[in-house]
Amino acid sequence: MAASLSPKPRSVQRAALAHALRCVTLATLCASLAGCGTLDYYLQAVRGQWQIWQREQPIANALARPDLSPALRAKLELVERARGFAHTALALPDHGSYHSFARLERDYVVWNVFAAPALSLTPVKSCFPLLGCVDYRGYFSEARARLAATTLAAQGYDTFVGGVAAYSTLGWFEDPVLDTVLRWDDLRIVETIFHELAHQVLYIADDTAFNEGFAMTVARLGVERWLADDAPARARHAESQAREQAFLALLMRYRAKLATLYGSSEPDPAKRAAKQALFAELAEDYARLRDSWGGYDGYDAWMGAELNNAKLASVATYHDEVEHFLALYARCGNDLPRFYRAVERLGGLPPASRRACLRNVTDPACAQLAEPL
Repeated sequence: MAASLSPKPRSVQRAALAHALRCVTLATLCASLAGCGTLDYYLQAVRGQWQIWQREQPIANALARPDLSPALRAKLELVERARGFAHTALALPDHGSYHSFARLERDYVVWNVFAAPALSLTPVKSCFPLLGCVDYRGYFSEARARLAATTLAAQGYDTFVGGVAAYSTLGWFEDPVLDTVLRWDDLRIVETIFHELAHQVLYIADDTAFNEGFAMTVARLGVERWLADDAPARARHAESQAREQAFLALLMRYRAKLATLYGSSEPDPAKRAAKQALFAELAEDYARLRDSWGGYDGYDAWMGAELNNAKLASVATYHDEVEHFLALYARCGNDLPRFYRAVERLGGLPPASRRACLRNVTDPACAQLAEPL
């Protein structure tokens, strides 16, 4: 089901939180059915959101302070410009998100836990009311996330814990920009704002790859427009994009090899041995690719930690569908509002039809999706 989530006024936000707290209290009566672990998970989510609200302040108020540091002032002014650009140049909503900022004073706002079977690339899904099922589970505490990963690993799953600096409630609340994001370079901040606001255009329950692919595409198109009048910055960004695409292509090549292996008739012990050999080959191929970049080592930390199915699933979740969304955008005449309408139509299709049309936008059965209303 397609769901375009309407943002709520601040007073309604507080009421919503109170309602959520009452719901959590009620849920204790159902703990024997849902399990204490489920209740505990929702409690930590409510506490995490409450902590963000307690620490936020309007950007306008911060900018009015004479003692604001020049570095923070520059970042907040950038957020203001990016938010305005998103609304006027990218037709993204401006319903109150990123008009405030919050200091969390930690590296990440949440930590996402990805899990996949030892001999499968299909991520384990977590399902929630309203949002449907997603390919990960997020925690506001790193310790809780790692405990969850350890529990899953003990059950035989491959696991990966990834820190997340940007956080969105998908338009349900007026999200502040977080200090975890403001530490980044300017272009990455801008890209993140475009990405998170894209989630407020459309969110499809139970289809993480669709949602993230759409947001990644909007962010990519938005950055291209943001840099339209800055040739040197465009050149630097193009170089960075080329490295990223080469790295992703490498990962997806090995993902395909692993999928073939897992789908084969080989016995499980042989598959496990071949799996480890393929991940070792991936590390070697990455070293050769990195050498071609003349000293750039931005992916070393990611590659340096354990490689497994869950880690590859975390990448696929965000990048699998981007090229297909770009093809749909071109089919819409590079018109963003028309593109958004086409994506909304796609979101209304059954999952199998949605994926088929997204991956073949020239199919006559799908071509009407890109037609103007």
